[in-house]
Amino acid sequence: MLIVEDEPFIRMAAADIVSDIGVTPYEAADAGEALDLLGAHPEIRLLFTDVNMPGMDGIALARRAREMRPDMSVIVTSGRRAIPPEQLPKDGTFLPKPYGSEQLANAVESTLLRDKPA
Repeated sequence: MLIVEDEPFIRMAAADIVSDIGVTPYEAADAGEALDLLGAHPEIRLLFTDVNMPGMDGIALARRAREMRPDMSVIVTSGRRAIPPEQLPKDGTFLPKPYGSEQLANAVESTLLRDKPA
């Protein structure tokens, strides 16, 4: 799972949460780092990204990730605005901030189970 968040504390907390449920986290502070990691790690199946970041925003990143890997699962988060389903990549999930540990863990688990390869 790739966590893309420009706030280091939030990114590290999310990484700890997903580690606790047995998911390996990769971390990126921006879209450029995220795209490099996606290119280098074909095992990444889930992108969890904040919308508001410097440079490319999380929605554009999610679309780009899906261009690279059409089977990539996507969870988008924001504390500034709700993202309607039509603005998300197909089958993308929106998780509003602030989210709790259990909310993030549940979103990750349900997304990975739903999008599990046959």
